[in-house]
Amino acid sequence: MTDPLGLIQSTGASQPISRANQPLPGAADGGPGSFKDMLLDQLREVNRLEQETTQALEDFTTGKRTDFDAVFTAQRKADTAFQMLLQVRNKVMDAYNEVKQIRV
Repeated sequence: MTDPLGLIQSTGASQPISRANQPLPGAADGGPGSFKDMLLDQLREVNRLEQETTQALEDFTTGKRTDFDAVFTAQRKADTAFQMLLQVRNKVMDAYNEVKQIRV
């Protein structure tokens, strides 16, 4: 199962748990580690999951596919990915509104 937002990671004993002080690779120059690129990649992944679900539902209704469990699983995976992305969007909007209200 893929993790469209990258929130679930396996943590081994050899990997440090906290990486708060380490910059993302390419973050300073707006490279591949920037927040914008990461968010766009996740949007593309959610879109891909939604398209796969639509195709699976069409195949199921036309009789090309008979495994309802796989169709249901694809639908739940796409829904969960969308809900996670929606929560990220809500948190970003909350942070933006909070910063917008700061008096300088």
